[in-house]
Amino acid sequence: MKFAQINGVKAEAQQGLRGTCDICQSVMIAKCGKERIKHWAHKSKISCDSWWENETEWHRAWKNRFPENCQEIIHRDPASGEIHKADIKTTSGLVIEFQRSAIQPDEMQSRERFYKNMLWVVDGTRLIRDYPRFCKGFRSLRQTVKGFFLSSFPDECFPANWLTCSVPVYFDFQGRDDSVPQEDARRSALWCLFPNRVEGFAVVAGVRREELVKLASTAPDLLIAQGNLCYIAEYIRLQRENAAAHTGRQYPDPLALLNARRFRRHRL
Repeated sequence: MKFAQINGVKAEAQQGLRGTCDICQSVMIAKCGKERIKHWAHKSKISCDSWWENETEWHRAWKNRFPENCQEIIHRDPASGEIHKADIKTTSGLVIEFQRSAIQPDEMQSRERFYKNMLWVVDGTRLIRDYPRFCKGFRSLRQTVKGFFLSSFPDECFPANWLTCSVPVYFDFQGRDDSVPQEDARRSALWCLFPNRVEGFAVVAGVRREELVKLASTAPDLLIAQGNLCYIAEYIRLQRENAAAHTGRQYPDPLALLNARRFRRHRL
């Protein structure tokens, strides 16, 4: 954990300090060794949150992109009383979970059911083959409206264990590699796989890192993008109708029919 409570104040780990866990109120010990990032650990060595895992520099760097008052926020289910600490919970109520290590499907589904209004940010550099697979699969993506693509075979772009998520998954293929050239736009962007299918196609979109951080608090619905998926479905339907027309009648461009202003307002 990045934070513990010291005299009722949220504090980062420093050598020699002791704090209190804001979930179970037990003693926390500051761990400040050279091999790992500074963090707090339960004195009992048993975490009160079953979803807790060791943080990496990638994980911590993503947390630090958000205001401190959005980091490590307790989320409680009022019906069951179940408690977990979200990596990020914005003032708008959107939960963001950062995931680098492997995760079991049942835990993935449990988190999605528990938080409901959430999205994943996944480290796409954990396995060497992940980014080359994305680059190869990217060639088969078909662009629809600006920034959105359709994929018949999303497994050609993304790891299989993330294909059935019920919430958006944003893949970070840059990781902590600051040497990636800024002109490598494909790698410097985040690539989102949306959970719903449109006409049988998976929907993929690119978004800048700073844009995700901004929208998470100001317009989280744009990151979930349900409105965009409806517009894309309508766009595909209109294209199909145009292709099936044999009367020789001139049809207007499908995108124009959908009102470009709506796309500008809702796109990522």
